[in-house]
Amino acid sequence: MIDAKFNIVDLAGSERQTKTGATGKRLEEANNINKSLTNLGIVIEKLAHNCVNKKNDFIPYRNSLLTHILSESLAGNSKTFMIAAISPADDNYEESLSTLRFAQRASLISTKTQKNVTAKEGYNK
Repeated sequence: MIDAKFNIVDLAGSERQTKTGATGKRLEEANNINKSLTNLGIVIEKLAHNCVNKKNDFIPYRNSLLTHILSESLAGNSKTFMIAAISPADDNYEESLSTLRFAQRASLISTKTQKNVTAKEGYNK
């Protein structure tokens, strides 16, 4: 039996609060999203650093629920695909540049995947 996991994560929502005019619950939600994205950025940065420098430094997956959930997808026995969407509008320049930097760091991460096969009793090939 082969177990598989498929994650689809939409990381949109890290808009600048001054631009959106969010208040109350929406502002609180935006702050929580930004904290999770900051922690994801830290994890991506450390994973990329480890891959480039052939190191095995500590990765703080548990600093955020998002990074904890995505830990297997980011550096486990997995293949990861990322789409970075940017805006051509001038007023979104900073957000687009940040997205491109994030995607560039993520592209430095390399994993080695292998087939997970579990032998069962009484099962012969």
